[in-house]
Amino acid sequence: MATKIRLQRHGRKSYAFYQIVVADSRAPRDGKFIERIGSYNPNTNPATVDLNFERALYWLQVGAQPTDTTRNILSREGVCMKKHLLEGVKKGAFDEATAETKFQAWLKNKQASVQAVKDKDSEAAKAAAKARLEAEKEANKAKAEIVAKKKAELAAAEAAKQAEEAVAAAPAEEAPAAESAE
Repeated sequence: MATKIRLQRHGRKSYAFYQIVVADSRAPRDGKFIERIGSYNPNTNPATVDLNFERALYWLQVGAQPTDTTRNILSREGVCMKKHLLEGVKKGAFDEATAETKFQAWLKNKQASVQAVKDKDSEAAKAAAKARLEAEKEANKAKAEIVAKKKAELAAAEAAKQAEEAVAAAPAEEAPAAESAE
């Protein structure tokens, strides 16, 4: 039986996520499968992969052929690297301890590069948020200046109006007093 390691689509329209399954190559995409070995969610940043490493390695070793996308996923997770190193052990190129040391070094390097990308993305997001905050502060400051200017104009207009009323009221009060004095 020709087996494939492939993706099985789930989710709603425009928001797909996938199960990584081992299936007969003649079975339909979302049909019957032999074993589910993981999941893949491309909707997150970075894409989330949950994989049973040992079972994926087992299926590769017994001859299951991954599709192009699953080959990329398995390579990124290190399954293909581990298979390659184990093939070298079988051929006698090096011993199993050396293979494990090489794999752990590769895995550490891979995790460091992924973490660097995540840190870079988070720093970019923080910088964008800080820039937005500064722009908002500047806009609020400009609005506050305009409001203060309008309030000062209104206060000056009100003071002028009260002064006019006081001047108008004062001569009117003085005129009857001056007439009574005569």
